Amino acid sequence: MRYVNAYYENGAFHIITYALSNKIKHIENNPVVAIAGEWFTAHGKGINLGYFGKKENHAIAEKLKRAFVEWIDNGHNDFDDENTIILRIDLTDGLLLSHGTRYEF
Repeated sequence: MRYVNAYYENGAFHIITYALSNKIKHIENNPVVAIAGEWFTAHGKGINLGYFGKKENHAIAEKLKRAFVEWIDNGHNDFDDENTIILRIDLTDGLLLSHGTRYEF
């Protein structure tokens, strides 16, 4: 189990992470992942989008910067390191409980 910050858009979560981490090594071996939060659980497929600063990642990288503005530049991430990547999790199924209502997809 790992705790991460993620940005959700169009059926996928986006996570800033490190390409050489055990998390990515595990996902490369088996891309099926599970995620959970308060009142939410889901499964999906993990996809390495590559370097955070890559031209093709510009639009989602800007959204991640805005979503995580409070901490993104605190020195924890090295955006000059090409191993700083974006992991996308495309959801395949999930369950959300909200105010007594159960939502499944």
